[in-house]
Amino acid sequence: MSRTWHRRWTRTRIRAEHLTAGGSWAVQLSKATQYNLRSFFFSGLFTSASDSILLTYLTLFVLALGASSSDIGLMTALASLSATLLLIPGAMLVDRIGNRKKIVLATGGYSARITLFLLAILPWFVKGRLAIYVAIGLKVILDGLRNFALPAWVSMTGDVVPLSWRGRYFATRNLAMSFAAMVMIYGIGQVISWIGDPEGYQVALGLAFIFGILATFFFGRIRDYREEGHEIPKQSYSLKSLFETLKNDRNFLAFCIFTAIWTFSLNIAGPFFNVFLVKDLKATAGIIGVVAVVGRISAMPSQKYLGILADRWGSRRLMRLMVLTIPVLPIYWFFIQAPWQAIPVNIVGGILWAGMNLASFNMLLDISPQDQRARYSAMYQIAVAFSAAVGASLGGFVADQWGIRFIFILSGIGRMIAGLLFSKFVREPEVEPVGLLSEG
Repeated sequence: MSRTWHRRWTRTRIRAEHLTAGGSWAVQLSKATQYNLRSFFFSGLFTSASDSILLTYLTLFVLALGASSSDIGLMTALASLSATLLLIPGAMLVDRIGNRKKIVLATGGYSARITLFLLAILPWFVKGRLAIYVAIGLKVILDGLRNFALPAWVSMTGDVVPLSWRGRYFATRNLAMSFAAMVMIYGIGQVISWIGDPEGYQVALGLAFIFGILATFFFGRIRDYREEGHEIPKQSYSLKSLFETLKNDRNFLAFCIFTAIWTFSLNIAGPFFNVFLVKDLKATAGIIGVVAVVGRISAMPSQKYLGILADRWGSRRLMRLMVLTIPVLPIYWFFIQAPWQAIPVNIVGGILWAGMNLASFNMLLDISPQDQRARYSAMYQIAVAFSAAVGASLGGFVADQWGIRFIFILSGIGRMIAGLLFSKFVREPEVEPVGLLSEG
């Protein structure tokens, strides 16, 4: 009997090791590389648990404090602007001190988590309109810190995961992240409905803080080859040098233009889907949790096949399919009359966005030269952050003037224009060999 249990335990342990390294294919890699992949896997798992709480319930927390649609638009816009201002300094710091992991841990890791903790305890110390303004300020700081760390994180990520297996690894990792997010969204929604507001939201943000700390811990276990003494060529971050980069890399310029229009269109409506459910359709936090979870559930079975498609088709082909179908989703929202009617669109959207997130991130890694990945990531994220700020500002204004439904139509039209531009002008990236962090 003991031998049988030992064999079962051994098989279970081996399966778990394969899963957390991205799949059984990882056995061909060195032990150090597998260790990095597993650490990155668990970092993503706990990050997803934390971020899913923030993405789903932070806006509702601010609404519970008494915020209006304009306040929500302002919060999103200012947070995106802070990202725009801090991305280039973040990339510059990567170049100057040469330690990407410490940058991520110090800023997007522990400092950002402390800011999240302050959000959780905010109602104990501040009330009324001041509480809304402080919450907005903390959200701006939180997003600023995370985006300051983003160039270092993207640069490091491009070296953690072997290029030839990137689609399969991220598909497996994204599947686990989707499961964690699904559990968190549903469970936290029920907790908030049971406790009430704002206390329920405070518990949610407190849990997001704990999961965030765990994510930071696992990221800290990854070995970065900069710590092994390798040098990366120095880059200039003057405005002139950035414009020269865009001028000389027309494909990346087209990708950034598409990204700006796409993100602008997303954020016209993005911050207001849950606001629409709460204010117009009278949904509770528990109902919103259920609506959000169905999208996660639908995404999970598709992750494996999307990863295979990403490796076989290439990032561009998969991404092109997604950017030409996703624009239909916000148009559907225009016709919703009850919270449950959001479930069908979220089921379809879960699959489409799983493919989009996988393809777009791989596309960024593929299109960025290895020795300039922090620089390229910063420019790409500037396009994201600035257009998100403008889109959220416009969305908040339009929602207050003509109602939230109207912004869904605007978002769908903008997404379709961006998708057509991507199909026409963004080419398949040239693939180059990528080194592994753990081989240093």
